[in-house]
Amino acid sequence: MNNQAFMKVLFSHSLFSDFSEEALNQVFRAHYYEKREYEKDQVIHFQNECCQTMDLILRGRVAVQNLDSEGNVLTISIFQDGDVLGANLLFSSRNNYPMTVLAQSPVVILHLGQELILELCQINRTFMIGLMKAISDKTLILTDTISAISMKTIRQCIIDFLRYESQIQKSQIVQLPSSKKELAQRFGIQRSSLSRELNKMRQDRMIDFDTKTITIKNLNDSNR
Repeated sequence: MNNQAFMKVLFSHSLFSDFSEEALNQVFRAHYYEKREYEKDQVIHFQNECCQTMDLILRGRVAVQNLDSEGNVLTISIFQDGDVLGANLLFSSRNNYPMTVLAQSPVVILHLGQELILELCQINRTFMIGLMKAISDKTLILTDTISAISMKTIRQCIIDFLRYESQIQKSQIVQLPSSKKELAQRFGIQRSSLSRELNKMRQDRMIDFDTKTITIKNLNDSNR
């Protein structure tokens, strides 16, 4: 991504929509920032790593994941183009990443230093309000995701996922947006555990499935 494309993406983002090109260039010249590219499956931030920048995703998808003592990977949330990471940690007294941040696809990220964020907030109220909203929204999303996953059985997670995707796709045949391995990580379980539950649900005549789709037959689960 060249500088012209980079600035175009910035101005299209709601946080920077109220800046003039001259003002933005002046602030960026005076403070630390870095534009970096990451390959798919590359770790962007390790768990317990000190947060030193706010990250703006210019292109690609990023996953926030937790690895438990048994080796299960739980995908807490997915972030993509235009999303902000690390803003809730950058000014915290406990500014270590609680989970691993991983590139789910080739990713371009703009890393913004603390002094740059402070300067942007001081000179532009729209930026400050937008940043506060982004922090608040992401905190709620992460809290809701953790609460929902921790209280559900595997079958409940699958049913809720299928109902949501069926509604979005407007079809009883759900096209899987990710692999079954990634779906298992989203639920915080092993791939084998997901496969066993899917097979049980097929035996109960609730679903049918192949490698890329799950066909809904009857999601009324008497075990819920």
